Amino acid sequence: MPATPAEILKRVRRIEIKTRNLVQEVFTGEYHSMFKGQGLEFSEVREYQPGDSYRDIDWNVSARFGHPYIKKFRETRELNVLFIVDLSASNQFGTKGQLKSEFIAEITAVLSFSALSNNDKVGLLLFTDLIEKYLPPRKGRKYTLQILRDILFHEAKGRGTDLEGALSFALRLLKKHTIIFIVSDFLAHDYMKPLQLLSNKHDVIALQIVDPAERELPGGGPIRIFNPETGDSDVFDLSDQKLHQQYKKFIQMEQDRLAKKMSQARVDLISLRTDQPYVTELQKFFELRIKRRNR
Repeated sequence: MPATPAEILKRVRRIEIKTRNLVQEVFTGEYHSMFKGQGLEFSEVREYQPGDSYRDIDWNVSARFGHPYIKKFRETRELNVLFIVDLSASNQFGTKGQLKSEFIAEITAVLSFSALSNNDKVGLLLFTDLIEKYLPPRKGRKYTLQILRDILFHEAKGRGTDLEGALSFALRLLKKHTIIFIVSDFLAHDYMKPLQLLSNKHDVIALQIVDPAERELPGGGPIRIFNPETGDSDVFDLSDQKLHQQYKKFIQMEQDRLAKKMSQARVDLISLRTDQPYVTELQKFFELRIKRRNR
């Protein structure tokens, strides 16, 4: 049954309050330091002071006044940020009190309000095996709340995952340098070519959202497991310890393969579990990016 307008407003407002407090207390400074602005613009000319770099000396002005002056520049901050969010059926799943899609909405809210606090523009691309919706990057609290509302309540027409199609769509669409967050469980194939092309032109970060039940099989006996995207099902005996070991080995191989793909495409990968606080992992990522930028 579709949510009522009152229910939609209540859930969006709850996420806004929680995540805006986090942004104010934790993330604003890190976000500002992590992403470079679009360039430099002239700020002022002033007299040289001890400690200034000689590289900044404006020789024409200095010759005119008979002593050294320097040009100062400031970083132009405004950035475009785009969230490419996976709404396929595998993200309408959750075993720890919330769906993966709800977790995705909260992560997106933290990063969106961080961008908003730095006067950046934020946009959204929702996809399944179809392009579900596109909102071009814009500024404003109301626009950010619309993004959260769409992540939580958009009624997807597709069920599968066409990440290649979503990345190709973004590649054709984006002309200006953009910070791109791909938010997905990455249960997809054949997306490396558009991912590499996007990474060549933009700053791309992959946020992998994982439910703990996807990492380790539960105990028990025979159970029928459904693939939410294809509708296929099969019966597995969860009392078989060999099956548990094989599954654990398979999951580790898949994770290693994903990490290798992202490294080859020069894309940062952050894996976030829905049963663990995401704040610590995001802080670690912010600190790593800041250190890399300052080298």
